[in-house]
Amino acid sequence: MKLLFLTSRFPYPLEKGDKLRAYYFIKHLSQKHDIYLFAVNDKVPDSMDMNQLFPFCKAIHVEEISTFQSVKQMLNGVIGHLPFQVAYFTNNSVKKKLVEFVNTHQPDKVFCHLIRMAEYADVLPANGILDYMDAFSKGIERLADHSVWWKRLPLKLEEQRLRKYEALVFDRFAQHLIISTQDREFINHPKRESINVIPNGVEFDYYFPQTAEKKYHLLFVGHMAYPPNIEAAIYAAKRIMPIVHQQNSAITFLIAGARPTKQVKRLETNKIIVSGWVDDIRNVFAASQIMIAPMLISIGLQNKILQAMAMKIPCVISKLANNAIGAPFDCVCVAEHPDQYAEHILFLINNPAQASQMADKAYDFVKQNFEWQSNVEKILV
Repeated sequence: MKLLFLTSRFPYPLEKGDKLRAYYFIKHLSQKHDIYLFAVNDKVPDSMDMNQLFPFCKAIHVEEISTFQSVKQMLNGVIGHLPFQVAYFTNNSVKKKLVEFVNTHQPDKVFCHLIRMAEYADVLPANGILDYMDAFSKGIERLADHSVWWKRLPLKLEEQRLRKYEALVFDRFAQHLIISTQDREFINHPKRESINVIPNGVEFDYYFPQTAEKKYHLLFVGHMAYPPNIEAAIYAAKRIMPIVHQQNSAITFLIAGARPTKQVKRLETNKIIVSGWVDDIRNVFAASQIMIAPMLISIGLQNKILQAMAMKIPCVISKLANNAIGAPFDCVCVAEHPDQYAEHILFLINNPAQASQMADKAYDFVKQNFEWQSNVEKILV
């Protein structure tokens, strides 16, 4: 089958969850189908990034959209019905280029990655697939609840538009995907039960247990300009670590990931390290005793947790994060408030044998449930 894959970002490098999901979908779908990638991006990718996709694609077209164009589209959206993050990626000149791409390659089916690209559906084959990935409306709702007062009104308006739009675009596509059962329940459409839950996976040839010196007690990883990760890092540093340090002042905490904001950088102390971008994230996993993920406003599925499990790093995570993963309580420690996080952390540090047993069970769980190839095979059957 000739499959047109439509994305709102060029799916490399893999520093964001949506790019990671798109990349691995393309990689594994290409084993049985011809992939034609059409991406919009804020800049033309360099040749090294492009080369990561060429082995999987018959053709690639990247249409650059400037920040000025996108902001203009968002302002137009103020008086229209589109959510801002859909309007941001919707552009008439891009649509014309997409028509040319479709006419040239004549795809049999389109895979629309995220609702951000759904406005292009009217020039695409009618039997398309929409990958919601996450329930964006729920994420914005949670973000609004945790934001300062002056941000809440625009975020609430965006959440209302997203909720309506997520239901509206359902009927434009023949097939629908989402990352978790939890997210599916937040799509406000009467036929939402027909949405196929396709979780992310782990590349087990890349993420595997490694023997290394443990330089850090605790680790949090993620794109550190992303609001849910910022919120989690601040919560860990200001709410959890003071309780932990009351019991053991020597415990160190590494916050690793691209583009840390000033808020995140200000968290740094002699016991809290903010590293910024890491060339090989496996090195910091292997160098850490425990992964923590106190996600408060997260949607979707946290790849960082799956990766830590695959490397046999014990995990202490929020109930919200585990709702998407569904890990049994003998595989992860689940917490809902700072005292619980601290209790779990101190127990695992003081009881390495039990921590190792939990990590072994988590490894078996993730191997059984989050393998990319078997998950992707459920898309086109």
